[in-house]
Amino acid sequence: MERRRLGASSVEISRLVLGCGNFGGIGSAPAFFGRGETEEQAFELMDAAWSLGMRTFDTADAYGGGRSETWIGKWMASRGNRPEIVTKTFNPMEEGADRGLSRRRLTRQLESSLDRLGVDYVDVYLAHAFDPDTPLEQVAATFEGLRDIGLIKAWGVSNFDSAQLRRLYEHGRPAVVQNAYNVLERADEDDVIGLCSELDISYMAFGPLAGGILAGKYRSPDDRPADSRLALRPEPYEELLTDKMFAGLARFVAAAKERDVSPSTLALAWLLAQPAVAAVVVGPRKQQHIGLALQALDVPLSRADANAIAQLF
Repeated sequence: MERRRLGASSVEISRLVLGCGNFGGIGSAPAFFGRGETEEQAFELMDAAWSLGMRTFDTADAYGGGRSETWIGKWMASRGNRPEIVTKTFNPMEEGADRGLSRRRLTRQLESSLDRLGVDYVDVYLAHAFDPDTPLEQVAATFEGLRDIGLIKAWGVSNFDSAQLRRLYEHGRPAVVQNAYNVLERADEDDVIGLCSELDISYMAFGPLAGGILAGKYRSPDDRPADSRLALRPEPYEELLTDKMFAGLARFVAAAKERDVSPSTLALAWLLAQPAVAAVVVGPRKQQHIGLALQALDVPLSRADANAIAQLF
């Protein structure tokens, strides 16, 4: 699989990254710790991803209350494989625990992540969100210090807007920004993506299917099957659930059928066709979802094709 280098760092990652946010939970929400994929299911997904050439895994200390990192560590030890690890910190590890990006907490949380993963360093360490209570100068200095002593190879941020990113850049040199981006959620095109290009910061997209919407699994604003993302954690997607969007979605599904691919594959192909996107984090729930993601690598879209798909919405 093609690989991309992150910013000015030495780290290279797969263009498709295995998202492990549902291992032992549903993201970082304490209310859902213990749900999501079981350890056995997580191992099956990691085996399938590795066999198909995905060499970069994305996780966070708070995913599943630590279960995600723990299971990745156990998988690496049992298989003898060492993917590039992207992990993150900011959110509490349990209900009522502390959060943020203070120097003390960043250092403490990285040490706990290394223990759970069973490694001496992580390839990429990200701030999972902006922390208004910690000066960006301190945040940047801590990340760069951790890199300089070899506990991380590169660092970056997630869920940052352009103003936060520009201010951060005054104090340090992040290698990557990881934000939500897909053919429905394109706000970063207004400023963040251009700023990343200007500052030589790589851009990594997460949420390529907009909570499953672009997979074509929902037909109306009220179509929310039990245990689906829209049933469990609908908040990030509520503003997308309009009649106009579903009309566009019907056109998108038809466009995928015309190309003889799934809507999921077309959504990923659209992202991979964006010149500024270095990599895409995919969070499969089943092994066949990995196959659909890999098919996107074989669906080349021209600039005109990609623009036409965006116009469907």
